[in-house]
Amino acid sequence: MSQNLTWLKGVRHCPSPNFDERTTDIELLVIHSISLPAGEFGGTFIDQLFTNSLEYRPDFAEIINLRVSAHLLIRRDGEIIQYVPLDKRAWHAGVSNFNGRTKCNDFSIGIELEGCDDVPYTDIQYQKLAEVTKILQQTWPSLTNIVGHCDIAPERKTDPGPLFDWKRFKNSIR
Repeated sequence: MSQNLTWLKGVRHCPSPNFDERTTDIELLVIHSISLPAGEFGGTFIDQLFTNSLEYRPDFAEIINLRVSAHLLIRRDGEIIQYVPLDKRAWHAGVSNFNGRTKCNDFSIGIELEGCDDVPYTDIQYQKLAEVTKILQQTWPSLTNIVGHCDIAPERKTDPGPLFDWKRFKNSIR
């Protein structure tokens, strides 16, 4: 896996229209979790959500009209999908604050892990997350902070959840 500052090579690309121009340096990596439907893995619903093509189902009523994206998704089997060029501003953080700075989308990269709060992540997800993080940090030396969505939006979000092993992840990127 390598990259050219915009699109990683060796991953699946599924371009999202939900991004805009970035106007500041990348300084923050935000780790998220997602499953659609909640607690279920696999399928194409995440791709559909990030490309504004989610078909209506009663359990999607609250999210059907959202316009959101992440830069990357790491599935449970280790597949990496890229939705937004890394040099662009993905719409992943929402109302957020990091060290007194609001609008974290402006200066962050968002990586979704296919998962939820009550299911452990897979070994291959940790491995792929470490690989991607190292590439990002080599490309953008200013990317020095790594947090969960819960850290920048604690009133709204819990992801990547209590089962995400921060110590394991941090040790893997040293």
